[in-house]
Amino acid sequence: MKAAIAMDVEEIYLAPGSLCFRNSPTRIHTLLGSCVSMIVWHPVRKLGGISHCLLPGRRQRGEALDGSYVDEAFEWLMLHIQGYRSEAREYQLKLFGGGEMFPQQSRDYAAGDIAGLNCAAVTQIAERLCLSPSAIDLGGTGHRNLVFDTWSGAVWVRHLSLQTREGRHEKNKCSAGR
Repeated sequence: MKAAIAMDVEEIYLAPGSLCFRNSPTRIHTLLGSCVSMIVWHPVRKLGGISHCLLPGRRQRGEALDGSYVDEAFEWLMLHIQGYRSEAREYQLKLFGGGEMFPQQSRDYAAGDIAGLNCAAVTQIAERLCLSPSAIDLGGTGHRNLVFDTWSGAVWVRHLSLQTREGRHEKNKCSAGR
């Protein structure tokens, strides 16, 4: 019989626009609608970070990086990876969110599809950085409850879809991974 090992685990709720990077056992919760999350996790060193981004980018950047924007959040995560004297290729990348929250509402212009723009931004930046995600759950409708454990890299996703204009619930669109 194996003995259970007690571990002190910090619990965090990640608010929209927030960023978090930890090198200690931490369980991070967040709730995503049209927002997207990027998770980076180092499987050897057991450390990682997560973002909760609301928009793909902004026209004029401020002096400080802002986690509300996909492009700046990626930059912030890369700076933290470098701060731990490691390289992005050593980490697993996991992408989540971008659910359409109003699927029954028609859109006359592309800029109205924030969820789609967020999904495109996060995948394009990952490609530009030559990072291949080990897990993807992007798009669809509805929201996702997300839980990330920094000590194991495990991510749990509960995706609640919404009815589409055709009156059906959309199936979850996800790629395998942990």
